[in-house]
Amino acid sequence: MILLDVPGISNLRDVGGIPAGASRIREGVLFRSGNLAHVGPDAHSFLTERVSRVVDLRDDSEVNAEPCALPGLRIDRIPLFAGSVASFLMGDVSLAGLYRRIVEDGAGRIVQVVRILSAGEPTLVHCTLGKDRTGVSVALALAAVGADREAIVEDYALTASQLPESRNRAIAKWLEERLPIAHDAIAVATQSPAPVMRELLRGIDEQHGSVADYLLASGLTRAELESLGAALVG
Repeated sequence: MILLDVPGISNLRDVGGIPAGASRIREGVLFRSGNLAHVGPDAHSFLTERVSRVVDLRDDSEVNAEPCALPGLRIDRIPLFAGSVASFLMGDVSLAGLYRRIVEDGAGRIVQVVRILSAGEPTLVHCTLGKDRTGVSVALALAAVGADREAIVEDYALTASQLPESRNRAIAKWLEERLPIAHDAIAVATQSPAPVMRELLRGIDEQHGSVADYLLASGLTRAELESLGAALVG
């Protein structure tokens, strides 16, 4: 994966270069990031020159609070939580539990994301931080085409190092004051531990046979799966 420094877009990277069998994930096809609410001229240039589609995984409240700063951008809205971000924090759901909920309750929407990626256009997938919803959907797309499992986990885990420490401290303080009994809330808001993603992928393998089989059982067609491989692997 390639970290990209574009002012106004946080946690931005190209997942190209990850090994996939005897080949690699193509560069310039699948990007991931945090939200696009604060973009300036540099980000505008990047998005118009290198990205054809944007997949926004945020819920309505997030989009209303921080709308995309580029109204002319081609955006597919696919809210990936069955509820709001706040509902998960209030419910004190662990990261592992949150990801299982995304996979179980959001299977049809994950298929929508993967279907867009299978079209082969340079696409940026984002949520608010580019950590959980983005991390899960990108990981599943990569796993479905045979990308190296540990490289997928490494890409997911990289996000924690991309979140500003000042932001994490402020979030932790806010959560400690307002949700003192929500023990997992800080981890959900600030962490991306490799074992959590590794276990999620292993659990899908055990239940469905493979991530590809999970997507096929959730509505992806075999032709779309083949197109995904052609789009991402080169």
